[in-house]
Amino acid sequence: MSYKTIVVQLDTSERTPARIDCALHLATHFRAHLSGVFSDFTLDPRFYYEPSSAKRYRKSLEKTCMDRRAKIETLFRSRLAQTNVAGSWVARETYGPISLSRYARCADLTITGQHDREDPEAYLADRYPEQLVLSAGRPLLIVPHTGAMNPVGAKVLVAWDGSREATRAVHDALPFLQVATRTAMITIVAEAEERRDPRARGSDLVATLARHGVQVEQSEIEVKDGARTGETLLSFASEFGADLIVMGAYGHSRWHELILGGATQTVLEAAQVPVLMSN
Repeated sequence: MSYKTIVVQLDTSERTPARIDCALHLATHFRAHLSGVFSDFTLDPRFYYEPSSAKRYRKSLEKTCMDRRAKIETLFRSRLAQTNVAGSWVARETYGPISLSRYARCADLTITGQHDREDPEAYLADRYPEQLVLSAGRPLLIVPHTGAMNPVGAKVLVAWDGSREATRAVHDALPFLQVATRTAMITIVAEAEERRDPRARGSDLVATLARHGVQVEQSEIEVKDGARTGETLLSFASEFGADLIVMGAYGHSRWHELILGGATQTVLEAAQVPVLMSN
């Protein structure tokens, strides 16, 4: 198994060049085709009472976005040529999150950015990363909006709780795990779960991964009931020196509403290293 088709979400935010470099590094390593899908904020006329005003504003916004999009396209095509990576440029064809989901569903891996409240150019839609995680049906690599972008996947931390989502994430991450120099798996256990089935704690998974050539350092952390699992996970990742976190994204969608588990939301918002999520 390998990643042979990679999609990277592009916009006009400050972190787009770093996201391009990350995508190119992975595409080079896995000898994958890289598609750069440009997405920007799309005005929704439903927020306006006067349609004609919305139309005028939309035209002005689209002109600005076209100019910015041209600069990102030039940068992306230039970096493809410099690295000899096979790739293609895709301009947004419809509402950004919908367009990205369609391309993500046909890719082995999709790279996108963490929400950045300090950079308005990074805004695509309300709860955009959550939308993509729950709708893509494929693994997402979410890169942070701060810090240096070192090569991804040398030290990998796997969050394991025996769930369907965690199972999907681990197997989606196999290409990373098989080339990592160190892989740790952490199971966070609340006091009330001390007698849980040992298989949910990862012993069978460790044996399965070993058959794929992946050696795993297994850890279990007991926390008091009510402790925040997401914060505990991020603290362990920092201590381990992880440059990639692998975890399942627990949640479901409703009409105009997204609900994610607390640990998923915490990691999405606060992780300072790339996170591979599957749902």
